[in-house]
Amino acid sequence: MNRVLTITTNPAVDMSTTVAQVVAGPKLRCEAPRWDAGGGGVNVARAIRKLGGDALALVAVGGALGEKLLSLLAIEEVAVQAVPVSAETRISFAVTEDASNDQYRFGVPGNKLSAQDSDLLLNEITEAARGHSLAVFSGSVAPGLPDDFVGRIKSAISAEETRLVVDTSAAGLTHLLDHPERVHVLRLDRAEAEAAAGHSLNSIEESRQFAKTLVDRGVAEIVVMGRGADGSILVSADTHIHAWGPPVKVRSKIGAGDTFVGAFSLALSRNEPLQTALKHGVAGAAATVQTEGTALCDRQEADALFAHCQCIEF
Repeated sequence: MNRVLTITTNPAVDMSTTVAQVVAGPKLRCEAPRWDAGGGGVNVARAIRKLGGDALALVAVGGALGEKLLSLLAIEEVAVQAVPVSAETRISFAVTEDASNDQYRFGVPGNKLSAQDSDLLLNEITEAARGHSLAVFSGSVAPGLPDDFVGRIKSAISAEETRLVVDTSAAGLTHLLDHPERVHVLRLDRAEAEAAAGHSLNSIEESRQFAKTLVDRGVAEIVVMGRGADGSILVSADTHIHAWGPPVKVRSKIGAGDTFVGAFSLALSRNEPLQTALKHGVAGAAATVQTEGTALCDRQEADALFAHCQCIEF
């Protein structure tokens, strides 16, 4: 099967809107909001669907907002395996100021999951991984889950020979870096990579060198680092690649990293070369930043940008 399994333990219902100007004090009259299902793995599945692929989104959901999230995914015809948990699904929202085009993003933390939720999720993930050659854990490890939850997933699905792509943050990322699990792919953005390195990574070469240290330490077989407008680099034991796309007008950066992961993972599931997969990721992210709010990418635009992406080995 080419279908990709995505895993989201801390999803959100995303709301985005615009306002003439952001000022403290008076009531601000916003435009009608846009609502989307959100959270790392949810957005990865949405992006794969928009790009013509097939994904199964395994999502921890709870309460009325959990039901809203599922209804939003149904509208986009994303296949879902809902895992009911004790905590209410969280909300996040973004406001774009018309006067400056600045975007203000707010993330509300989710409530803690229980030990029973943790066991249920791991069991459901293990079952869902059967028949999937590629699984993607994207987004933060939900509050209440152990910091090593990604490592537990890796151990649980290894018997299924399911490759694991990881794009996580905060304590989950720190634990993975400190306790290498040799996941198939680890993606970091520039800020995450610099925090992990303990210093700035001002050049492509500095990012490449740090990515190589992670591969050498056994953190991942492949490390991908995003560098914004500079594109992304990919490092494995025997391959070092830099891919970048043409300049684009940025309307919203929400979901750009998730779209990268979706496009990249979709290409991997189709056994495309790493160079091609990296270019697809870069093109998908560039297509996403041109859309409003949390809309993610347009397939035709992503395909057009792919044709103009450049890629070198170094």
